[in-house]
Amino acid sequence: MKKRILLVLVLLVFGKTLSAQKQTTIHTEDIDNFWTAYDAIQKTNDLSKKIEIINSQYINKGSKGLKAFMVARQYNDTLWVELINKLPKFWNSIRPNTLAIKNKTAELENGVKKLKAIYPNLKPAEIYFTIGGLRSGGTVKDNLVLVGAEIATGNANTDVSEFDNDWFKNVFKEQSLDNIVYLNIHEYIHTQQNPNGSSLLGQVIREGSCDFIAELALQKPIKTKYMNYGSANAAIVKDRFKKELFSDSFENWLYNGRQRPEDADLGYYAGYKICKAYYQQAKNKKQAIKDIIELDFGSDSAVELFLEKSGFYPDKLDKKAIKEAYEKLQPTIVSLAPFSNGDQNVDANAKDLKIVFSKPMVPNRYSISLPKNSGVSFPLKSVKGFEDDGKTLVLELVLKPQQAYEFIITNKTFKSKDGYALKDEEYLIKFKTK
Repeated sequence: MKKRILLVLVLLVFGKTLSAQKQTTIHTEDIDNFWTAYDAIQKTNDLSKKIEIINSQYINKGSKGLKAFMVARQYNDTLWVELINKLPKFWNSIRPNTLAIKNKTAELENGVKKLKAIYPNLKPAEIYFTIGGLRSGGTVKDNLVLVGAEIATGNANTDVSEFDNDWFKNVFKEQSLDNIVYLNIHEYIHTQQNPNGSSLLGQVIREGSCDFIAELALQKPIKTKYMNYGSANAAIVKDRFKKELFSDSFENWLYNGRQRPEDADLGYYAGYKICKAYYQQAKNKKQAIKDIIELDFGSDSAVELFLEKSGFYPDKLDKKAIKEAYEKLQPTIVSLAPFSNGDQNVDANAKDLKIVFSKPMVPNRYSISLPKNSGVSFPLKSVKGFEDDGKTLVLELVLKPQQAYEFIITNKTFKSKDGYALKDEEYLIKFKTK
């Protein structure tokens, strides 16, 4: 009887230990599987065989984290094989860093414990280290933290000579393996947050809050390129962000490393400073942490009230005036040639259409589509590009007589050279030939 009671007590204690360990489960098996596949791929020149290997040795053996990452970032077998073939120097230089992640698991677990200490409502999550397709250093899906180790572990010694631009060079020179703990705590906090909305302000606070709370939990300052740049140009960044506070365009502030390699992701810095200001003015610090993590990012009014309470901008903000001033900075479409929008008597022999914008635009960036369920024809054969003035976009036409045509210019990609998205979310162009 005593043995049976003792066994029950042991099971209960052991069960509690397992439950406590489930606060965070760290998976690194995908990294080992990738390098096994990588080595096997080096032994053949047969493309079909390489694709077979990446599937059998990596994808098919992948964790649920890898599967989720593939969906989130559209990774596939062909992409991995192309990157392996194209970037041998990069892969050989990053390999030791990715394998060193196993030495960081205890530090990661301790980081999560520190996070729970300042935020007792912390819900369990799982961390998956994978080798991605060079599209993301980290993201989340439900309670899964998904890390692309090939980006997250890059540093100044990583060989980036095979890349077409300097984005990875600029990112990696500010990183070290020590960043891996901060990165994962940042992403872990995302698993605790409410869904994001569509506003720039909400998304900036959402990202910056993870940086601030991670720093608070780890008690170490965050070392990133955007933090260094933001700190060195604090007043300029603060004033620039104020102009775009109430827009829904992320492009100047978030996820823009390839477009703005020198001052990318400054929204993280701005959001961090807003959350820090909110925390510093709060009398109840524990409640402030809860407020920051549990903020309703989908509610513009809640996000704007949070900004107001933070005192980040000491003067009361005039939302209407700020929005109107921002809209005046956005480019617009001012005219078409050789015919006008809505013209019902267009010459079917017209070869080109010129669209004139109010400001010089960024070249080689176009977003043109056919209206959904329109039932009309698409008139464009190709995009010739902008003329020397930077304002006039030339489109090549293919027209037939007595035909109705429509297409849409959207603000997804069109952007002025001074950094503002097209004012109209969708600008419909329609006409009919005679």
